Amino acid sequence: MRSAAELRVRRTTRVGLAWRVLVSLLGIGLLLNGSLRMSDDVWPFGPLSQYAFSPPDDARIVITRVEGRLADGRRMDLPLNVRSVGISRAEIEARIPAIEADPSLLRSVADGWSSRHPAAPALQQLWLVQDETRLSGGRPAPARLVELATWTVPG
Repeated sequence: MRSAAELRVRRTTRVGLAWRVLVSLLGIGLLLNGSLRMSDDVWPFGPLSQYAFSPPDDARIVITRVEGRLADGRRMDLPLNVRSVGISRAEIEARIPAIEADPSLLRSVADGWSSRHPAAPALQQLWLVQDETRLSGGRPAPARLVELATWTVPG
C-alpha cells in the first residue's frame, strides 16, 4: 500500500478542462438569462420571486389561520398542516371565498384535528381568521384580526 506522499497527482486533460469550462459557462449563462428576464418560469436557473422580493412600503401583509375553541374553553391556533389537521394552509387559502359562503367547509379541519388528536378536548367552534398588518413607510402598524367565517361544530 502506498502512502499519500507516494501517490501521483493526475493532471487534468485538455478535454477534461474544456468540459468543466463548458459546463460552468452553460450554468452561468442559464442563471444570467433567468436573472435578466426576472422570470420564475426558468427556475431553478433564475429568481424565485416568492423569496426574492420585499413588499412595497405601503403593502398589506395577510396571514390566514384557523382558530378553534376546545371543550375545555381554550381558544387556540390550529396549525394548518397535514400532520396536525389533515389539510394545508394553501388548501384553506385557496378556498377562502367558498368557506366564507359556507363556513361548514371548516368541518374538514375539525375532523382532521379530532382524528389526529383523539386525547385532546373536542373542538366546539372554529374561526377562519386573518392577521392583517399594514405597512406605512415600510414600518408595520399594529396587526388587526379579521374574522372571515365562524362555524359551530355540531354536538
